[in-house]
Amino acid sequence: MRLKVEDFRLKAGSLAAILAAALAIAAPHAQQDSEGARRMVFDQILDLNVRDGLVYYRALKSDRGRLDRYVASLATAAVESDPREEQIAFWLNAYNAIVLRTVVDHYPIRQRTRDYPAQSIRQIPGAFEKLPHRVAGRTVTLDQIEQTVLPAFRDPRLFLALGRGAIGSGRLRSEAYTAAELERQLREMASECATRSTCVQIDPSRNTVQISSIFSWRRDDFAGAYADKASPELAARSPIERAAIAFFAPHLLTAERELIAKNQFSVEYLPFDWTLNDLTGRGGR
Repeated sequence: MRLKVEDFRLKAGSLAAILAAALAIAAPHAQQDSEGARRMVFDQILDLNVRDGLVYYRALKSDRGRLDRYVASLATAAVESDPREEQIAFWLNAYNAIVLRTVVDHYPIRQRTRDYPAQSIRQIPGAFEKLPHRVAGRTVTLDQIEQTVLPAFRDPRLFLALGRGAIGSGRLRSEAYTAAELERQLREMASECATRSTCVQIDPSRNTVQISSIFSWRRDDFAGAYADKASPELAARSPIERAAIAFFAPHLLTAERELIAKNQFSVEYLPFDWTLNDLTGRGGR
């Protein structure tokens, strides 16, 4: 039996449509697999080189190949159409990886100013506000990731998840952020913050609540997310004060809660500790 030209065209057209549909279905899965493989590399880097938020920078510099390849791979990543949690995990990992590479590029860091501790990442000119990086098809600085990319996700906990290469930042985790574990990871980050003296200090003897400068830097983000969750007794306080208290409240000790309940405390910002989070020389490698 001979096929008519029309039949051939119909079959060819149907085959093309099927192939196009198959590719459309497969593309997101292939992209997710690629991101999963990329994230696994960063996870291994963190697991090997980070302990309790401190980094073996000397060891990382001596074997920096995987870190360089990971950061290079960020340039062509396509994440705009990914689910929200995937995008957040990607940008947090990208920021933290770029900080690591920035330090490694200049390690040991030469002191240029007395305004910051010796060896601080702040001794690197333009580390946050000037040095450009290619991420997800765009050129960004670290400050631009923090100030323009992350705020769109409307979760101020993200700013505590940024390892700024400093003791005063949130604790750099020994694992990469993932979409599946993101909420758990951010909950743990918030809980840890309430127990770290670089994040909050409550002194009943002085009636003071001292909080990280990060709350000041990102006051609008924290106030927008937490101010309305504060106790009604704190209504006369500023939005950022109400937000900070609401943020820490679930994690406070009994004596600390009693201080808050009296509502006679003052809120102060802790000086941010820009000391490099370097484990080298602290019993590390």
